[in-house]
Amino acid sequence: MSGEGKVVCVTGGSGYIASWLVKLLLERGYAVKATVRDPNDPKIKHLSEFDGAEERLQLFKANLLEEGSFDSAVDGCVGVFHTASPSILSARDPQAEIIDPAVKGTLNVLSSCAKVQSVKRVVITSSMTAVAFNGNPLTPDVVVDETWFSDPAFCKESKYWYHPSKTLAEKAAWEFAKENGIDLVTLHPGLVIGPLLQSTVNVSIQIVLDIINGTQSYPGPYRLVDVRDVAYAHIQAFEVSTASGRYLLVGKVTHFSEVLKLLHEIYPTFHLPEKFGDVKYEPT
Repeated sequence: MSGEGKVVCVTGGSGYIASWLVKLLLERGYAVKATVRDPNDPKIKHLSEFDGAEERLQLFKANLLEEGSFDSAVDGCVGVFHTASPSILSARDPQAEIIDPAVKGTLNVLSSCAKVQSVKRVVITSSMTAVAFNGNPLTPDVVVDETWFSDPAFCKESKYWYHPSKTLAEKAAWEFAKENGIDLVTLHPGLVIGPLLQSTVNVSIQIVLDIINGTQSYPGPYRLVDVRDVAYAHIQAFEVSTASGRYLLVGKVTHFSEVLKLLHEIYPTFHLPEKFGDVKYEPT
């Protein structure tokens, strides 16, 4: 097992991607220090049920907005996977509830990493929302690659609050890493789908659940990627010494009409809409 004898940290350890990451890391022999908001929350029970959890999983209480909150969790780790960030699309106060925790939380985690010499690499879970949203039409001849960044001003004008949170957090991370000599890799998944390990429904799975529950229309297209592939990509980003920079994680680009068709095939007894209503989609 490639992780045997190595200690790593996963922030936001009970999240959708993070839960799979913790599971796979334990399977590879790593000792995992996972941060959560409340170690006594029954919603994180699934973490303790993973193979190897009893022997090699420690839970730490941490707050994204609290400076030094991640010090004990990253101490002694050779790698840190920062997945913790608000995964909500709207809020009464987007700056305070979405953007500030994402940006300040990222800097707090990196500050903790900079205090110890054991950390060899930090892998941050960013998003395609930090890449492709700049107001320019995505026509068939346009190639989106790792050089793209979303425009926070455009996103805020469009009321895409999650998008600038990921964009600004990533930019802050690259600046901090450069100034403090941190080996950083960022990963940018599209809409993450696949099996749930936790007992709660996350934002991306909620979209599919909305279709099952009768949503009549959905704009598109969507950049889909399997949660297990995303988790494994995090491990590769840490283990492969030549990994560097930004990686876009997309398995398939599709319209949700295809998802609806697939749901009809898998769940023929469900009362699903036959098709979506017409929705004008402006690719951005």
